[in-house]
Amino acid sequence: MGIVSKIKSNPKTKEFALWLIAPKRNPRPRLWVRWFLNPLKHKKGKGATIRRNSRIDVFPWKRFEVGELTTIESFCTVNNGSGDVILGNRVRVGIGSVVIGPVTMGSGSGLGQHVFVSGFNHGYANGNKNSSQQPLDIRPTVIEEEAHIGANSVVLAGVTIGKRCQVGAGSVVTKDIPPFSIAVGNPAKVIKQYNHETSKWERV
Repeated sequence: MGIVSKIKSNPKTKEFALWLIAPKRNPRPRLWVRWFLNPLKHKKGKGATIRRNSRIDVFPWKRFEVGELTTIESFCTVNNGSGDVILGNRVRVGIGSVVIGPVTMGSGSGLGQHVFVSGFNHGYANGNKNSSQQPLDIRPTVIEEEAHIGANSVVLAGVTIGKRCQVGAGSVVTKDIPPFSIAVGNPAKVIKQYNHETSKWERV
């Protein structure tokens, strides 16, 4: 039995190990985890930039991968506590955006300013219990290659936004968006799709 398995099998040891990584009532990795453990665990591609005034709350038990030439701008928050956060090559996460895993962004995709993307919802099935104490409803969110999400938009858990989509500013994406589509509104609806035969965006 490996050391990780031994820690997981003993509740007291597991609780102590989690305390070493993050305070119980402030689920943010401790400084030693951010400085020493995470760089060994997570991948950062050549030429990638993470602005210092972003809040990168990533833990060693889930993946956090940043591709080549990818940029996480100032005042962003990234958290992988509930699922992997995978950013491909040449991805841009705009100023003030929030990405909470599990989330995958394909190469060449981007978020405008103050976009919220999450891969889970708080559970609320038990009406007699605070939702913060209930199991999370985890559903991975995927933004495919070269898709772009406009400023102040929200992408809900479990949604897939197809390749080269354009989502208008201020949209709330509640359902999958097929590739090569333009979607706007709350809830977001497809208004145009790209016709490869005519090489034009055509109204739906």
